[in-house]
Amino acid sequence: MEPLVLKDKSVYPDDELVFSIIGNNSVYWKKLLADIREAYPSSEEVWNYYNDGKNWLFRVLLKKKTLFWIGVLEDTFRITFYFGDKAEPVIEKSNLPEEIKASFKSGKRYGKIRAISIKVNCQEDIDNALVVARIKSSMK
Repeated sequence: MEPLVLKDKSVYPDDELVFSIIGNNSVYWKKLLADIREAYPSSEEVWNYYNDGKNWLFRVLLKKKTLFWIGVLEDTFRITFYFGDKAEPVIEKSNLPEEIKASFKSGKRYGKIRAISIKVNCQEDIDNALVVARIKSSMK
């Protein structure tokens, strides 16, 4: 995986900084957050600096539970969702591309959870992220 770039703890990431790093992919950042805000009006958005990874991450929460994380890369960003095993049949039945399903199935386990990460480069990546967000928000 490509390294995240927001490493300076003393520099709080605002839109101006993020957009200067992700460039043309800013349009997808804006689109993703607009769609999430519309679908989940009670969602919260938080930037936090995490000492374990020495990076700033953007987190979207639903009722205190993390819906997904965004890490900023050079020229783009990556959206990551974490799921337990009970999500596997739901993900398998979804209309997500086979490569996303396969990467989840064979993905590294962190205890009892695995990740789906989507590097954003086009509208299809946002569409897939929104499908995964719906799955995540429906899991109990």
